Amino acid sequence: MRALALLLCPALLLAQAGQTQMKPFRVSPTVTLSHDLGISTLKLEYARPAVKGRKVWGELVPYGQVWRAGANAATVLTFSDPVRIGGKEVPAGSYALFALPGAETWTLILNKEAKQWGAYFHKPEADLVRWTVKPRAIPHQEWLAYTVDPDGEKGWHVELRWEKVAVPFDVEVDVRGIYWKHLEDTLAKAKDTEWTPWFQAADYCFKENIHPQESLAWIEKSLKAGESFWNQECMARILHRAGRTREGIPHLERAAVLAKGKAPKEYVENVEKDIAAWKAGLKP
Repeated sequence: MRALALLLCPALLLAQAGQTQMKPFRVSPTVTLSHDLGISTLKLEYARPAVKGRKVWGELVPYGQVWRAGANAATVLTFSDPVRIGGKEVPAGSYALFALPGAETWTLILNKEAKQWGAYFHKPEADLVRWTVKPRAIPHQEWLAYTVDPDGEKGWHVELRWEKVAVPFDVEVDVRGIYWKHLEDTLAKAKDTEWTPWFQAADYCFKENIHPQESLAWIEKSLKAGESFWNQECMARILHRAGRTREGIPHLERAAVLAKGKAPKEYVENVEKDIAAWKAGLKP
């Protein structure tokens, strides 16, 4: 098996010998796929073999043998933040994705040695997690491909698709928790003279309709550091939501003044419409 691996990748031998070498010609094209969710990122790196009229499952890719889940080097999954896969916590980092195909069910494997050629040197002791998934039938897919779709805010739904089989699995990530930690870490480093981070924190809370007291305190801190049409508008809308529209109108008026010549005309027009509506809605 080791000899076979080296024959498949002679560049390994040449590199060890310090030889001048050409770039290897890859029949299976490589792909890097990146998908963000909140501020978290999932990245997939793999090579795409083609069916070419062959019977793939059970022959080209034998059942019950560890497979690289692609071609050439092992397929690599990278997570910018901790995730949960197969019921187990997975730290941020890069991992090789291997598979044990079966006629009815598959076992997927995340291995801690991300960079390796194929599955020829796969070490079971380096497996971080193994989990079982059920494949499903699909129309013919000539070139192996992975798809990544957001599953609401729970994480990503990933599928390996090749020949007439799709193999799905889910990657869970704490989108909101990770962002809140980022918010807290950012504010812990922010200076009192910087208006931007305090505005961003307040604006996030306002838009998500969470932590109204913290949001008000942060926008007050932002305005103390320096005014902009952004934080003036944010203050106005926070006060308006709190039922303090009369206090909010001067801030919205100030936002309209500061925005002229800096923001798009449509922004100023919308702010002025809100000013008129808020005033109209005030009780005598």
